[in-house]
This record gives sequence, structure tokens and C-alpha cells, in this order.
Amino acid sequence: MKISEMEAGLYCTRCHDETIHRVVYVNNKIQSIECENCHRLTGMKIDAKKELYEEVYDRISTKPSRMTQEYKQDLSKFVSGMPLRVISKPYRLMKYVNETRKVLKKTKQS
Repeated sequence: MKISEMEAGLYCTRCHDETIHRVVYVNNKIQSIECENCHRLTGMKIDAKKELYEEVYDRISTKPSRMTQEYKQDLSKFVSGMPLRVISKPYRLMKYVNETRKVLKKTKQS
């Protein structure tokens, strides 16, 4: 899971003008929008556990087809890169777990 932020010029109903808003996304779904001028916060309910379930399910269910596509594109690159990928997988998995914990903790606080 990943949290990303961006700024956008949106119309604020409290300021009655187009102002800069900070938009926070969790897995490409809007979690909150805050006006930078008056600090009005609009939050959306996101079920973080459901998002996590969908993301993990998608990664697991598409893995065979992604690997098939990868080896069909370049078999020698696929085979030569496999030992490094196998060795680095535990580290990549731990990084993903830590990022996901941070996201779950932030969404729980909101």
C-alpha cells in the first residue's frame, strides 16, 4: 500500500474561490482533500484492510501471467536475473510490509 500526495487547484465552497488543495491518496483512491487557505478538510472513508486484501490478491493472481510475459520478452535476461531476484525478495517483501504498516497506522489515526 502506498500513500501519495499532490496539490491541485480546486474550488473551495468555504472560500468561494479556486484555491490550492492538498489531495491525499491511498492506493490511487482519494482519502482526504484539504484547502490550503482555510484548512477545510474533506475526508473519505477508505477500508484499509479491504484495500490491502485487493492489492495482495491482485499481485498473487496476476503473478503467473506477468512472469510468462517477462520470459517471453527476453528469456536470457529473465533467467540471468532470477538468482538476484530470489535473493533480494525477502528484503523487498520486508520493505513492502513496513510501508503497509505505516499506511495502516496513518489510516487508523484519521
